[in-house]
Amino acid sequence: MLEYIEEGNYLTMSIYAIGDLHFSGTPPTKPMNIFGNNWENHREKILAAWTNFVQADDTVLLCGDTSWAMDLTTAMDNDLSTIIKMPGKKILLKGNHDYWWTSLKKMKILTENKIFFLQNDFFPDSNIAICGTRGWNLPLTENFSIEDTLILKRECGRLETSLQKAIANHYTKIVVGLHYPPLYKNMVSSAFTKIMEKYKVEQCVFGHIHGADAASVFQGEKNGITYKLVAADYTNFQLVKLT
Repeated sequence: MLEYIEEGNYLTMSIYAIGDLHFSGTPPTKPMNIFGNNWENHREKILAAWTNFVQADDTVLLCGDTSWAMDLTTAMDNDLSTIIKMPGKKILLKGNHDYWWTSLKKMKILTENKIFFLQNDFFPDSNIAICGTRGWNLPLTENFSIEDTLILKRECGRLETSLQKAIANHYTKIVVGLHYPPLYKNMVSSAFTKIMEKYKVEQCVFGHIHGADAASVFQGEKNGITYKLVAADYTNFQLVKLT
């Protein structure tokens, strides 16, 4: 059944999110069940959920760590080609294990623009702008270094560029996707949350965190933004509906 959300003169289809697919071809070259029995046949679980719920005009935001491939061609052959065939428009963020990620030009050409790679830009979905970047470790996390500070600054700049472009195009309803969590329970705020509050983001989804570590990240509403962990094992390999 198609679900529509009517906002003024707009008619918007559903937006779903999930992170950390950790695909590695069929059969998997890197079976994920070494991290727990819940990962058994996880690829099949995710694809079944995707097929059951996502319609052709819906949008699916993938929050990083999509494929274990080490190069773009292998990622395409093993995993991206499968994602392309799934229903809906696909938006991908870079995760810390997406070693295949290369220049936007190369990725667009190989995927024939059938995937939107979210970096220094935004994806317009009717009256909603989908913004985001990979994110990075935060200063209060373990072993945070000077190098981490530099990467964090770059990722904050990419997030702000994404949001600025959405605002410049007159979008007021904004969803942000990150790979890394923007906030932990022991933090009042972070560089990422401050940027999102500045641009009045409504929702932020993220992945990266698995198993018992999920208890350490902040989820819920804070200063007008709703935060959700959408790592595949946390969602029981189901896509999370955002709108």
